[in-house]
Amino acid sequence: MQLLRITEIFHSLQGESRSAGWPTVFVRLTGCPLRCVYCDTEYAFSGGAKMSIAEILDRVRSHGAHYVCVTGGEPLAQKACPELLRALADEGYEVSLETSGAFDVSEVDPRVVKVVDLKTPSSGEVERNRYENLALLGPKDQIKFVILNDEDYRWAIDKLQQYDLPARCEVLFSPAVGYQDPTELAEKVLRDRLPVRFQIQLHKILWGNQVGR
Repeated sequence: MQLLRITEIFHSLQGESRSAGWPTVFVRLTGCPLRCVYCDTEYAFSGGAKMSIAEILDRVRSHGAHYVCVTGGEPLAQKACPELLRALADEGYEVSLETSGAFDVSEVDPRVVKVVDLKTPSSGEVERNRYENLALLGPKDQIKFVILNDEDYRWAIDKLQQYDLPARCEVLFSPAVGYQDPTELAEKVLRDRLPVRFQIQLHKILWGNQVGR
């Protein structure tokens, strides 16, 4: 029986990505080998409880939502994550995966929306980017850049052009809380006419840094 280590399963509004605002069940897997400077889920680096996929599905069903987001930590650091994603998709949920982009996404079920970070220089983990993943993304998938400063912004524009990302999938620019002023970033996106979606973390506006919401 496949077991996964789970930090928490909770019901909230999706705060990011294309499905922002939808009531969503979040399945947060424990563990992450990256240490991004802006990380807001350090509590998920360790601990958690082992659960079977059947137990996870039972918990997800109890919340009665249509959307499910598998997140972390880094979900793909656990080998059974692709199996969990398939099981959720088989249940008829609209499933998204939030991943750092440091792990191979080729085993992710094609029904799952992949939300893949490209780590910017100021994240401290830019060397972990797995650029081979970009060829595996399609129109329903999303690439996310968390922007801390102007260096990150210019770097992200370079990657947009180098890999023609807007032609491949939706691109998200997100200001890092406590580092990048969101209005300033929004004005840059408009000024430079970038074909990207600007996003702010909705859940932090509503509930601050409260976890499990």
